[in-house]
Amino acid sequence: MQSALVQMLLMAQQNAEHQQEAVGLAGLYEKLGWPFFVNIFIAIVVLATIAERTYYLLTKFRVDSKELIVQVSKLVQSGNIDRAIKLCEAAEAPILSVFKAGLVQVNRGEDAVVAAIDEKVDEVIPLVEKRVSELFILANIATLFGLLGTILGLIHTFGALGSVSDPGRRQQMLSQGISEAMNNTALGLGIAVTCFVGYLLLNLKSKHIKEDIRLSAMKLTNVLTLGRQS
Repeated sequence: MQSALVQMLLMAQQNAEHQQEAVGLAGLYEKLGWPFFVNIFIAIVVLATIAERTYYLLTKFRVDSKELIVQVSKLVQSGNIDRAIKLCEAAEAPILSVFKAGLVQVNRGEDAVVAAIDEKVDEVIPLVEKRVSELFILANIATLFGLLGTILGLIHTFGALGSVSDPGRRQQMLSQGISEAMNNTALGLGIAVTCFVGYLLLNLKSKHIKEDIRLSAMKLTNVLTLGRQS
C-alpha cells in the first residue's frame, strides 16, 4: 500500500515536471517540433499575401471603367486632350495609366496610339496577377512540412518508447507523439486549404479586372482612332 502511494506520488511529480517543461516557446518546440514553427511562418506569409493582394485589387482597380470611357470620349470629341490627360492623372490607378498612355500619343498617329496602349496593358496585367499563383507553391510547401512534422513526431515518439519502462509514462509519451503528429498535419492542411480558397477568390477577381482592362483598352483605341477620324 505504501509502495503504491509512493509510485503515485512519483508519477504525479513526473507529470508536473513535464507540464512545467511545456511552458513557453521551448516547451512548444519540444511538443510540436520545428516543422510546426516553419508552417507558422508560412501561415503568416500566406495571410499577409492574401490580405495585401485583396487590398490592392479592391483599391487600385475601383475605377468605374464605363464612366471613365464616357468622360474621356466626351473630352476627346471636344478636342480637350489635355483635360482628358489630367483626368487620368487624378489617381494612381493602373487603368488610368493605360488611358493616359494612349492620350499622350494622340497627335502621333493611329499606330503610335495602338502601340502605346498595348504596351501599357502588357505592363499592367502582371500587376493584377502578381503573387497570386505563388499561393499554390505555398500550399504544397505547407503540406509537405506538415507531413514531415508528422513523420518526425512519430519517429521521435516510438524511438523514445523503447527506453521507458513505466506504463503510465509510455502512454503519456505515445499520446504526446500522436498529438504532435496530428497538430502538424492539421496545420499543414489548414494552410493548404487557406491557400486554395484565397487563390480561387483572388483569381476570379483578377480575371474580371483583366477582362475589364482589355475591354476598356479596346474601347479607348476606337475612341482615339476611329472616333477622332470621324
